[in-house]
Amino acid sequence: MSHFSDATLSRRAFLTGLTGLGALTLAGCSTGGTARLATAAVTPARSSIPLDVLAMYAARPEEDYPVPAADISMLQPAYWRQEVANPTGEREGRVIVDTANYFLYFTLPEGRAMRYGVGLGRAGFEWSGKGHIAYKRKWPVWTPPAEMIERQPELEIYRNGQPPGLLNALGARALYIHQGSRDTLYRLHGTMDVASIGKAVSSGCVRLLFQDVIDLYERVPNGAPIMVV
Repeated sequence: MSHFSDATLSRRAFLTGLTGLGALTLAGCSTGGTARLATAAVTPARSSIPLDVLAMYAARPEEDYPVPAADISMLQPAYWRQEVANPTGEREGRVIVDTANYFLYFTLPEGRAMRYGVGLGRAGFEWSGKGHIAYKRKWPVWTPPAEMIERQPELEIYRNGQPPGLLNALGARALYIHQGSRDTLYRLHGTMDVASIGKAVSSGCVRLLFQDVIDLYERVPNGAPIMVV
């Protein structure tokens, strides 16, 4: 059951958006080279957050690189992971990114969907289109494209790959988006930057909190269709 009502997103509006989808533009995925740890801020009391939600975003010490708890008092409740009625009209087993509302849906049986809050690409790096999840990786190596290194010379040290870990640009998990046999260079991936969820701050890719991308990774099979509206 959802803790909150679904975002206003009619099936008609969603399908209208799908008709205008273009091809995914080749570009690199980055968070500026490394993930940014959230800093302390004045936030609502954690006692107001339901215990089941706190449990979803608790520390994951069993991971290869132990994941700290996410301070979701910094996150709008609408972006907490939750099962909702499927607003997309799409069949079971699909990933849909609603860029207008910063939501990612994975469609479930019986008209349901798992909804996650996401961070998206800043102006000049947005993308939309159709593709599929070609493959997935736990604690991936991140290799910036050559054109990204040209734009951001400080990334030269990662030309041959940034080692996995908490500060890796792709975080705890990455799902790789292809069109046919072509790698789009876009990813669904993790971040520890709670404040970035619900905002356009990264260079093109769709970012989820570590706890959410780990959950999504377990649900989404290789080959699953993805649409970004």
